[in-house]
Amino acid sequence: MHVKNIMSKKVVVIDKDQNIHDALKSMKKHKVSRLPVVNTNHNHQKELVGIITEKDIASHLGSSKYGNLPPSHFHISTIMTYTPVTVGSDKSLGIAAQMMLENRIGGLPVVDDGELVGMITKSDFMDTCQGRPFNEIKVEERMNQDIVTVSPQDRLVHARRIIIDDDLGRVMVTEDDEIQGILTAKDIAMAMISFRKVVPDKYKSSRIRNLLVEDVMTQNVKTINKDATIAEAASMMLENGLSGLLVMGEVMEGIITKTNILQLIAELEGIE
Repeated sequence: MHVKNIMSKKVVVIDKDQNIHDALKSMKKHKVSRLPVVNTNHNHQKELVGIITEKDIASHLGSSKYGNLPPSHFHISTIMTYTPVTVGSDKSLGIAAQMMLENRIGGLPVVDDGELVGMITKSDFMDTCQGRPFNEIKVEERMNQDIVTVSPQDRLVHARRIIIDDDLGRVMVTEDDEIQGILTAKDIAMAMISFRKVVPDKYKSSRIRNLLVEDVMTQNVKTINKDATIAEAASMMLENGLSGLLVMGEVMEGIITKTNILQLIAELEGIE
């Protein structure tokens, strides 16, 4: 199977001169976590110049460097990744999966002959997880057992730093060994946008430093049993718009993510 068989052909893009708030609104509306960034050239054609993700936004909005700036002052070009990794539509799914894993990214713009023709993400791969062997491999065989946790009373800037430094998609929020919630890069980005709208500029930096994890986290954490199959995990992620699920046995066992499933797909496709 090839990239063209599962990629999204209707690509949502954003202009490099728009601002971060525009990007987050578009991500929320279209239920995506990354946007290809385009620039209109002298021939009035839109050319791919970068990509912006929820994690990029969370990283910059929470930094002291941009502490007092409102979101409308953050142009996409300020924080986007220039010259993004791309893939051709005729490449195999195994190659595309391996490219994502090697570059630690969740999506690839699909470019043929210099033209943006689609977008392929981890979610697109989840749709392929049906039948053998996905109905036979158990979640516990592919999950991460090392779970990174924070406390509800930890400062949000501390949790944000962990997510960025450890290149994580999410951290679990626990207290007295009990699950209280989950915190993702998206949660942080949306919170920072909302916060900056209502807090006067001169108070932004100090107030942001005082935000707590419990102010922002998602409380109702979706879980899956360790004996469930990879097919069930992939379907549950797609149905709920999630990138990871907490794995439960008698106690908290681990976490299964789209990245774990993508690694399995790359292996099954014969890519070492």
